[in-house]
Amino acid sequence: MSGLLPGLHVSVIRRRKVIRLAFVGPTPAARLAAGWYAEHHALPRLLSRAANATVHAYVFDPAEGEQVIAYGNGHRVGGDEVLYADVELSGEEELDDAAFTRLRARWPMGHLAYVFGLTREDLLGMPRAVPNMVLPLDGADAEERLDVLLPSPQLSRITPDAA
Repeated sequence: MSGLLPGLHVSVIRRRKVIRLAFVGPTPAARLAAGWYAEHHALPRLLSRAANATVHAYVFDPAEGEQVIAYGNGHRVGGDEVLYADVELSGEEELDDAAFTRLRARWPMGHLAYVFGLTREDLLGMPRAVPNMVLPLDGADAEERLDVLLPSPQLSRITPDAA
């Protein structure tokens, strides 16, 4: 073990109002982590209820497949999965890059990216390409650190009610 404490990796694409949360902890292999995410969806269920919003949980394993599950008001409201071994390509021909890109755009991660107004590459690259940080789960300063990444909206002017 590397001695890493569990944390929450928070990534943000502000222009599209997309926030990605991922558990970070000492795992022996990335492949095991994908399987863990596929089975543990309490956080998205609870967030969907608390925020009164649709929350999407996804698992992306570049060797095995991808899955997206949507939660609303604490309940599963949709989702899709593609296992790469089960994908049938049209005919014996090899797909060119453009045709393969169009095919992947219809898979769960491509569709989710479309819903958010992003490209598939933007969505899958969130942990590396946008503002992000890892918040320790036992961190006393988590709120202050998170406020740097997700600043609270500024009130332009507060006017008291007329008496």
